Amino acid sequence: MAKITFIAFDGTEYVVDAQNGSSVMQSAIDNAVPGIDADCGGQCSCATCHVIVDDAWFGVVGKPGDREEEMLDLNPEREPNSRLSCQVPVRDELDGLVVRLPEFQM
Repeated sequence: MAKITFIAFDGTEYVVDAQNGSSVMQSAIDNAVPGIDADCGGQCSCATCHVIVDDAWFGVVGKPGDREEEMLDLNPEREPNSRLSCQVPVRDELDGLVVRLPEFQM
């Protein structure tokens, strides 16, 4: 289990307990974190679960795969440390993870 902090564009923090084996996206959905719509249900085909990984955590989370890169490239608020939360599996090493939600998702 990992504790993940989602920070909305307005600074509101949502701290959730995430189950290993789930995704960061599913953890947000299960805990009613606003701004994670997940329109495609976690299939990496819509980018409505876009998060910006805190710089200190990007090395632990890792870089996006090719398909994820394609989806992120369509996103106007993409940053170098952007990820689709549906593509980030929860694991013990992510305990304390901090991600920010882009403005357009709020």
